[in-house]
Amino acid sequence: MQVLLADDQPEVRSALRLLLEEEPLYEVVAEVAGGAELVTEVATKSPQLVLLDWELPGRPGAHGRAEAAGKRLVSKLRAVCPHVKVVALSGRLEARGEAIEAGVDGFISKGESPERLLATLRVVCDGSGSE
Repeated sequence: MQVLLADDQPEVRSALRLLLEEEPLYEVVAEVAGGAELVTEVATKSPQLVLLDWELPGRPGAHGRAEAAGKRLVSKLRAVCPHVKVVALSGRLEARGEAIEAGVDGFISKGESPERLLATLRVVCDGSGSE
Protein backbone atom coordinates (compact mmCIF):
# COMPACT_ATOMS: atom_id res chain seq x y z
CA MET A 1 0.00 0.00 0.00
CA GLN A 2 1.47 3.34 -1.06
CA VAL A 3 1.35 5.94 1.71
CA LEU A 4 1.72 9.72 1.78
CA LEU A 5 2.69 11.31 5.12
CA ALA A 6 1.34 14.81 5.80
CA ASP A 7 2.61 16.45 9.00
CA ASP A 8 4.39 19.73 9.65
CA GLN A 9 6.70 18.16 12.26
CA PRO A 10 9.72 16.44 10.67
CA GLU A 11 10.19 14.21 13.72
CA VAL A 12 6.61 12.91 13.43
CA ARG A 13 7.05 12.20 9.71
CA SER A 14 10.35 10.45 10.45
CA ALA A 15 8.83 8.29 13.20
CA LEU A 16 5.89 7.35 10.96
CA ARG A 17 8.24 6.52 8.09
CA LEU A 18 10.43 4.32 10.31
CA LEU A 19 7.39 2.49 11.68
CA LEU A 20 5.88 1.90 8.23
CA GLU A 21 9.19 0.81 6.70
CA GLU A 22 9.20 -2.10 9.16
CA GLU A 23 5.87 -3.31 7.76
CA PRO A 24 6.01 -5.04 4.36
CA LEU A 25 2.48 -3.89 3.49
CA TYR A 26 3.36 -0.17 3.38
CA GLU A 27 5.58 1.92 1.11
CA VAL A 28 5.99 5.63 1.88
CA VAL A 29 5.92 7.39 -1.50
CA ALA A 30 5.91 11.03 -0.36
CA GLU A 31 6.00 13.38 2.61
CA VAL A 32 4.57 16.89 2.86
CA ALA A 33 4.84 19.52 5.58
CA GLY A 34 1.89 21.71 4.62
CA GLY A 35 -1.54 21.67 3.10
CA ALA A 36 -0.55 23.73 0.09
CA GLU A 37 1.51 20.86 -1.32
CA LEU A 38 -0.72 18.04 -0.08
CA VAL A 39 -3.37 18.03 -2.80
CA THR A 40 -0.69 18.40 -5.50
CA GLU A 41 1.31 15.47 -4.15
CA VAL A 42 -1.78 13.28 -3.87
CA ALA A 43 -2.67 14.11 -7.47
CA THR A 44 0.90 13.37 -8.61
CA LYS A 45 1.64 10.24 -6.57
CA SER A 46 -1.88 8.72 -6.31
CA PRO A 47 -1.22 7.07 -2.93
CA GLN A 48 -3.67 4.55 -1.58
CA LEU A 49 -3.43 6.00 1.94
CA VAL A 50 -2.79 9.45 3.42
CA LEU A 51 -1.77 9.85 7.06
CA LEU A 52 -2.98 13.40 7.67
CA ASP A 53 -2.08 15.65 10.59
CA TRP A 54 -5.53 17.08 11.30
CA GLU A 55 -4.00 20.43 12.28
CA LEU A 56 -1.78 20.57 9.18
CA PRO A 57 -0.80 24.21 8.51
CA GLY A 58 -1.93 25.65 5.22
CA ARG A 59 -4.84 23.25 4.74
CA PRO A 60 -6.81 24.43 1.73
CA GLY A 61 -9.92 26.14 3.07
CA ALA A 62 -8.59 26.18 6.65
CA HIS A 63 -10.28 29.49 7.42
CA GLY A 64 -13.56 29.18 9.28
CA ARG A 65 -14.73 26.15 11.24
CA ALA A 66 -12.30 23.25 11.50
CA GLU A 67 -14.97 20.73 10.48
CA ALA A 68 -15.80 22.64 7.31
CA ALA A 69 -12.13 23.10 6.40
CA GLY A 70 -11.44 19.42 7.06
CA LYS A 71 -14.41 18.33 4.96
CA ARG A 72 -13.23 20.53 2.06
CA LEU A 73 -9.73 19.09 2.29
CA VAL A 74 -10.91 15.46 2.38
CA SER A 75 -13.22 16.24 -0.54
CA LYS A 76 -10.33 17.76 -2.55
CA LEU A 77 -8.12 14.75 -1.83
CA ARG A 78 -10.82 12.37 -3.04
CA ALA A 79 -11.50 14.55 -6.10
CA VAL A 80 -7.90 14.14 -7.29
CA CYS A 81 -7.55 10.52 -6.08
CA PRO A 82 -11.02 8.99 -5.67
CA HIS A 83 -10.06 5.79 -3.86
CA VAL A 84 -7.56 7.28 -1.40
CA LYS A 85 -8.04 6.30 2.24
CA VAL A 86 -7.45 9.10 4.76
CA VAL A 87 -6.44 8.51 8.37
CA ALA A 88 -6.34 11.66 10.50
CA LEU A 89 -3.75 12.06 13.26
CA SER A 90 -4.07 14.60 16.04
CA GLY A 91 -2.76 15.41 19.48
CA ARG A 92 -6.26 16.69 20.31
CA LEU A 93 -8.65 13.87 21.17
CA GLU A 94 -11.61 16.18 20.53
CA ALA A 95 -10.52 16.39 16.88
CA ARG A 96 -11.79 12.82 16.37
CA GLY A 97 -15.39 13.98 15.93
CA GLU A 98 -14.37 16.75 13.52
CA ALA A 99 -12.32 14.33 11.42
CA ILE A 100 -14.96 11.60 11.31
CA GLU A 101 -17.61 14.21 10.43
CA ALA A 102 -15.34 15.39 7.60
CA GLY A 103 -15.29 11.89 6.14
CA VAL A 104 -11.92 10.42 7.07
CA ASP A 105 -11.64 6.66 7.08
CA GLY A 106 -9.95 6.49 10.47
CA PHE A 107 -8.57 8.56 13.33
CA ILE A 108 -5.66 7.99 15.69
CA SER A 109 -4.38 10.12 18.53
CA LYS A 110 -0.71 11.02 18.27
CA GLY A 111 -0.39 9.78 21.85
CA GLU A 112 -1.40 6.23 20.92
CA SER A 113 1.09 3.38 20.66
CA PRO A 114 2.64 2.35 17.35
CA GLU A 115 0.74 -0.94 17.66
CA ARG A 116 -2.56 0.96 17.90
CA LEU A 117 -1.65 3.02 14.81
CA LEU A 118 -0.85 -0.13 12.83
CA ALA A 119 -4.09 -1.76 14.00
CA THR A 120 -6.05 1.29 12.84
CA LEU A 121 -4.31 1.20 9.46
CA ARG A 122 -5.13 -2.50 9.07
CA VAL A 123 -8.82 -1.83 9.78
CA VAL A 124 -8.92 1.06 7.31
CA CYS A 125 -6.97 -0.77 4.60
CA ASP A 126 -9.10 -3.90 4.94
CA GLY A 127 -12.17 -1.76 4.32
CA SER A 128 -13.69 -2.47 7.71
CA GLY A 129 -14.86 1.14 8.19
CA SER A 130 -13.83 4.02 10.44
CA GLU A 131 -11.62 3.24 13.39
